[in-house]
Amino acid sequence: MSHPPAPTLRPLALVGPTASGKTAAALALAKALPLEIISVDSALVYRGMDIGTAKPSADELAAVPHHLINIRDPLQTYSAAEFVRDAGALIREIQARGKLPLLVGGTMLYLKALMEGLDDMPAANATIRAAIEHEAAQLGWPAMHAQLMALDPLTAQRLSPNDSQRIQRALEVYKASGRTLSSFHANKKSAAQAELHVIALEPQDRAWLHARIAQRFELMLAAGLVEEVRALRARGDLHAELPAMRCVGYRQVWETLDGVAPLATLTERGVAATRQLAKRQITWLRSMPERQSVACDQDQALNQVLTLAARHVKG
Repeated sequence: MSHPPAPTLRPLALVGPTASGKTAAALALAKALPLEIISVDSALVYRGMDIGTAKPSADELAAVPHHLINIRDPLQTYSAAEFVRDAGALIREIQARGKLPLLVGGTMLYLKALMEGLDDMPAANATIRAAIEHEAAQLGWPAMHAQLMALDPLTAQRLSPNDSQRIQRALEVYKASGRTLSSFHANKKSAAQAELHVIALEPQDRAWLHARIAQRFELMLAAGLVEEVRALRARGDLHAELPAMRCVGYRQVWETLDGVAPLATLTERGVAATRQLAKRQITWLRSMPERQSVACDQDQALNQVLTLAARHVKG
């Protein structure tokens, strides 16, 4: 580890479900290797959303260069296509500085898009989206899911009837293009942007991860998550259907402040939503046979990550 990585060294990705210890492992790697971190997290892009995203602290952000954090206002969107563009440029810049690009996060859609390329589906359409939201307000999302099942059963079968964000996007794509979301996914158009060496933090015991998720959500509440969301609401220009406000934790707090759900159930709902997110992330990871898996619930997990990264740097 005494030699700096070559400019052409393949980037390293450290991924895993929420609460698996990615931030701590990334900072440990930064102490051992000359690297810069590229965030692979669709929530960390938003400014003013610190507690509920488990955003690295100011000291942690200062300890090593971080990229793609605090780059959007919560009123804005940030797509997988934008991530691929930004991350690809950053990888080249970091390599040109003679450092190792370390991609860290759990937004697996971003990672897969970077590694496998993007499809040519239409961009977001505010008019169509508003019409879908209006219809959903009248009929409910399970009814919209039934509509999607008739149009695009392949996509509908993998979505919960209450997964409003993904149901909305699938219907929007169909209404905008006349093609199903699954057809776009089946026909990749753009080339992959990066070949990554992937280290995945994965728990052997799911109960270990569930306990960490529960503890972390309780700590977020104690740190002022409700007050953070209340401040975002006070701006007056944000609403519950924005991608930023649909992030796990923020959505449940917003519903509480709206009076849709009681405060007494906030912890239960927040933990349940985070567990569902972790389950989806683990499913994504298991579809990546090229990854090197590290049992993050074992005592030697951090040492294993450091060893694998050192081997990668040495080639």
